[in-house]
Amino acid sequence: MYQHLLVPIDGTELSERAANTSLELARKLGARITAFVAEPMAPLPTMGTNVAVYRRDTEEHNARTEAHARAVIAAFSTKAVEQGVPFDGKYLRADGVDEAIVAAAKEFGCDLIVMVTHGRGAFGELLFGSHTKNVLARSKLPLLVLR
Repeated sequence: MYQHLLVPIDGTELSERAANTSLELARKLGARITAFVAEPMAPLPTMGTNVAVYRRDTEEHNARTEAHARAVIAAFSTKAVEQGVPFDGKYLRADGVDEAIVAAAKEFGCDLIVMVTHGRGAFGELLFGSHTKNVLARSKLPLLVLR
């Protein structure tokens, strides 16, 4: 069956649901998990931005996002160790979360992606978009969607 799950997480309550369910599933299947955090790239400078200020802001952004990713992965790691599930955590800065998730699943040799959805409906998707729907459209791997 499935031996390597990719679980995109971001530290929100909603991603906690994916974390908990994926750990339970991995334990039952004897599978391992790669938890994946996609952090945003630093915003591009605006017209007239001082290069030194932009560089400082980018360094601060990178430090903040790296600290966030490490904290989210550490929290997942604690749960994985408690449940005896083999675990690895990865993070990446990316412009597109959806593309990063699909690429990570391929790069790390995963055979199932476990994600959550807000379940906002058509109007909500129109306003906010849907990472889950975009991953489903782009990935050749099975996708377990939790709500």
